[in-house]
Amino acid sequence: MALHPVNGIPPHLSMWQRVREYAVPPSMIETATARRAAGDWAGACAAARIDVDLDLRAVADRHGTGLAALLRADLRRLAPDLLRWHMPRIAPDGRLRPGLTLALARYGSPGTVPLSLVVRTPPTWADGGQRMSLALWEGSGNDGPGRPSHARPHPHPHPHPERRFRFDLHRHLWDAGRTGDLTRRCGADGPPSASPPGPPFPQDSPWAVGRWAAEAETLLRAEGLPPRGAFTVRLGTGRRAVLELVAPDDGHAPVLGPLREALPPQEVAALPVLPEAAARTLPDLDLLRAGLITPERLHPLVAGALAASVPVASAGCPGPVHGPGAVHVPGDPHRVECRGEVHRIALKDGVLSAVDHDRDTLRREELLVALGGPALPCLRAIDAAHRNPEALPAVRERLVHGDVSGALAVVTGLLGPEAVLRDGPLREELMSAAARRVDHGLFRAGLVAGHPATGVRTDTTGGGGAAGAGAVETGHRPRLDRHAPLAVRRKRGALSRPRTGLSPVNGPFS
Repeated sequence: MALHPVNGIPPHLSMWQRVREYAVPPSMIETATARRAAGDWAGACAAARIDVDLDLRAVADRHGTGLAALLRADLRRLAPDLLRWHMPRIAPDGRLRPGLTLALARYGSPGTVPLSLVVRTPPTWADGGQRMSLALWEGSGNDGPGRPSHARPHPHPHPHPERRFRFDLHRHLWDAGRTGDLTRRCGADGPPSASPPGPPFPQDSPWAVGRWAAEAETLLRAEGLPPRGAFTVRLGTGRRAVLELVAPDDGHAPVLGPLREALPPQEVAALPVLPEAAARTLPDLDLLRAGLITPERLHPLVAGALAASVPVASAGCPGPVHGPGAVHVPGDPHRVECRGEVHRIALKDGVLSAVDHDRDTLRREELLVALGGPALPCLRAIDAAHRNPEALPAVRERLVHGDVSGALAVVTGLLGPEAVLRDGPLREELMSAAARRVDHGLFRAGLVAGHPATGVRTDTTGGGGAAGAGAVETGHRPRLDRHAPLAVRRKRGALSRPRTGLSPVNGPFS
């Protein structure tokens, strides 16, 4: 069922507007850019919350210095904050698409199984902090027990690169030296694309049909196929379109056309898939054209490529800001009607306090509340700010996207650096975020008793983690049956499997 616009804004644009506000904060962009400019690509990845699961020295020993030099050059050109900016996301919160392996660059001839520089996102239950990881994928042999030392140290639900999501054909989405191609590749220099003809296409996001022919030709060449041929476009769950590039000869630009002969389902499934980055319009382009964002709020590399080519619609101006001498308005958290007067609430000595009451009065009123009496309006306002402040949605959005430092800065600016959080929604959100980060640490360390696909895993967080539902007793070893994944059964039945146990008492999180 199609979603209806909220306040005239399509749902997918509303999501991307929040993503651009909170997912990649300016502090991350500034730090990552400074470290990348200094040649510290690993430090830039750390600033963008990207873990590095590869060793260049091990790559050189295994594959030669030539490939290691190519890989090192790509890592130096990598803008990790730009990569996070363009990563695929899911509704409704705009989190990173979980359990994804996305190819950034391939090293090898077309038509073979080349080595690939990939970025991975953790599964849903371990996505606390919204961290990603860089690795080198070597084909199916990289996923066995004999994987090289520079491979990933932890299991991943989908280690193979996803055909639908790939950036190796769109280097302008992560390569700092190729961002100038964004204007041409995203269609910013042309009119907005319309919905494609044929069967009804989902309208949750505009389709860049005008670029499909050129992008499909690039895709077919990258796969080692003739530049005129068939490909598929995923339209939604269980839906895809099969199209073909046709042209009289190589001197004419190819155009889209329907498939001339129906193919068996097996052949259709083997056809190249047009990546999502080519199939849909760039979200930043839609946001600019709709006036939902200004170029100043975009990533600097994106703004430099789009600002000069895209007409920006007029955006709404923020409302007036009430200064210190403004009169009290209902809902103002800094001024409270108390005993017939308007009292101020502000930070004093590092905590949020009622500055118009002396300490003796506040202590007497707090004692009265402890004995069951009514609280002063000023104290009620302070208690509400601790438990359920008006800034809670902003804190929650930052925590959802892993910006813990930004969330704590909002809390500190609201309650003060010396404040002690009280029970309530704000404290619950912060504790839940901490538990999810512990779950991600367990995933990274490989401290999982059961494969995530089985729905059973060790709960070493005392039931407080975000994935506590469905967790089992600590140390419980799930029984294998026909419902267990094939990969789990092979690993548990292998003769080379080490006979070692994981003790939660002596682990790094004890």
